[in-house]
Amino acid sequence: MTTAHLYDVSVQWNEDRKGTMSSTVLTQKIEVATPPEFAKGMPNIWSPEHLFVAAVNSCLMTTFLAIAENSKLEYLSFDSKAIGKLEMIDGKYMM
Repeated sequence: MTTAHLYDVSVQWNEDRKGTMSSTVLTQKIEVATPPEFAKGMPNIWSPEHLFVAAVNSCLMTTFLAIAENSKLEYLSFDSKAIGKLEMIDGKYMM
């Protein structure tokens, strides 16, 4: 296995503060937008903040699954809930 991996993602603006995210190696596209808490934000659409928290949470799951498999551990299920907090600190938004 190589030690470098590339993951290409493209984002195309559609209208207002909304776009479509895609990859040349994936068939599903994801609609993305500014979260509704911000000016001109849109409800019910994945935001960069949702995707950031989802990336961390899905990494936790896949790491658990790999460690369990490599350690020959049996498990019955895996559930994880993550909440990301975005807040203004020293005049800058931070997660």
